[in-house]
Amino acid sequence: MEEIIKLEGITKTFPGVLANDNINLSIYQGEIHAIVGENGAGKSTLMKILYGLYKPDKGNIYIKGKRVVFDSPKDAIENGIGMVHQHFMLIPPFSVIENIILGSEVKNGVSLNFKKAESLIKELMEATGFKVELYTKVENLSVGEAQRVEILKLLYRRAEVLILDEPTAVLAPQEVEELFKVLRRLASQGKTIIFISHKLNEVLEISDRVSVMRRGKLVETLETKNTNKYQLAQLMVGREVFLRVEKEKIEKGEEIFRVENLWVKGRKGIEVVKGISFNIRAGEIVGIAGVEGNGQTELIESIVGLIPIQKGRIYIKGKDITLKNIRQRRLHIGHIPEDRHKRGLILDFSVAENSILGLHFYKDFSKGVFLDYKKVNSHAERIVKEFDVKTPNIKTPIRHLSGGNQQKVVVGREISFSPEFLIASQPTRGLDIGATEFIHQLLINLRNQGKAILLVSADLDEILSLSDRIIVMYNGEIVGSFLEGEVDEKELGYYMMGVKKQKELKEALI
Repeated sequence: MEEIIKLEGITKTFPGVLANDNINLSIYQGEIHAIVGENGAGKSTLMKILYGLYKPDKGNIYIKGKRVVFDSPKDAIENGIGMVHQHFMLIPPFSVIENIILGSEVKNGVSLNFKKAESLIKELMEATGFKVELYTKVENLSVGEAQRVEILKLLYRRAEVLILDEPTAVLAPQEVEELFKVLRRLASQGKTIIFISHKLNEVLEISDRVSVMRRGKLVETLETKNTNKYQLAQLMVGREVFLRVEKEKIEKGEEIFRVENLWVKGRKGIEVVKGISFNIRAGEIVGIAGVEGNGQTELIESIVGLIPIQKGRIYIKGKDITLKNIRQRRLHIGHIPEDRHKRGLILDFSVAENSILGLHFYKDFSKGVFLDYKKVNSHAERIVKEFDVKTPNIKTPIRHLSGGNQQKVVVGREISFSPEFLIASQPTRGLDIGATEFIHQLLINLRNQGKAILLVSADLDEILSLSDRIIVMYNGEIVGSFLEGEVDEKELGYYMMGVKKQKELKEALI
């Protein structure tokens, strides 16, 4: 195979962090090359250097044997390298064709030649097997369709190397299957795919070779057929990792939480939660599966009181809390939010201050109108110790901690006041294998102690391994409800995409 990219001695330092440490890597034409590693391992930095977003402090980049220097992504694109970011770079009000040609327009004099552009894009769709309506606005597309637009945008610019950053993070299993078919087709046509992912099963399924990074170094590059997820996880973390949580059968207790006929409007005034009813008992984890954007966020925000409901009732242990304010609900509900920076932390506050955020009005932490810092600090020290938070000290601004350690502070705070009902929304998003393993075991322990837990996650492995019951949301409605072991990932995917819907949701309320 011909070497299309060679990275030689790539080194990049940020203040206090050696992000890439003398990395040497060869990538061949026509291969699907996976790059894996924990958060902070340096894989994103390395790809941003290859895409021209960062300049290396040391080292060289070679494309087909020729040394290149990239001052911007424009230089990378001109050398045939494109990148699809985890958060899509599309303009929602623009049509598909406008997004694809933006910046690379075909012109007739001073006017756009849409016919020529349309012809070129249709040829690309034929070659890849993609199907997207060119004159539909991007804001009306599904997540999977938007991703296809991003890939078509790169191919339209004649990219020979496609860097895909966590491309399956928010896709249903069937959409992942379709994406993989396209990636294999592109590779067979001579395109090179660099696939960044934390989903080891998918890495093993799609890649030809896999490079493992740890703490800024390239640990090893392996032929995918000669490795397995346990070896990859051990190389990533530097120790043996157990990739599945052991969960014992326990008796469920009394009903702790219930919503009845809940209707909620989103930020655009459109109903996004439509008549939802379900309950959760003590000692039970109920998981909500669904492609993001189908009402899960608004459902959680309405339960904790961040947005109003249109109609319906919310109960905790039989008591109606529908009209209670956020602080009153806080006495009963622990909430690990899906976006810890937006909803869970104040980044310039210290670890200690964040450890009581939203609990500061408790008598345990206050002296009249002032905080009792002796008690606050003692509380923070306990969280740091019990949850293995890596921090210089509790006075450190929490923005200086890694994502995993920030999440541990949030999780520790939310269970520190022993709520009977805990909402865990995307609890391991963006976390490495070690931190994920820790939080999964913590949720199981809480369930075994008789807590009621509502788990919302885009990661189906997480939903399937932790949940006692699974509810599927599509377009704001519950379309399926299953007891543990009744459904697999592929079947869940059909419900998540709206292809299937149960006639009787007998397990949503039990």
